[in-house]
Amino acid sequence: MSNETPHSGTAPGDRLVRFGAIVFAIGAVATLVTVAPLFLGADPLPSAAYFVCMLMGVGFALAAAGLLRSIAAQREAAARISPGE
Repeated sequence: MSNETPHSGTAPGDRLVRFGAIVFAIGAVATLVTVAPLFLGADPLPSAAYFVCMLMGVGFALAAAGLLRSIAAQREAAARISPGE
């Protein structure tokens, strides 16, 4: 017996978690690229590069929202299966 759902194959919130992970990774790479010149003694990058680093927090928030959406969907499904408890 499988725990897979018969619909599209993705649970609610899965796409949001994946997209959040991608945005987080972009922000993490941008942070490494932005901080590297400070350690190497080179000129710092322009302010726009530091704003791209904020994608790390945005990606984390998106992934957390997807996780919460997935939890809510699982609780709703469990409540439909056993309404008497």
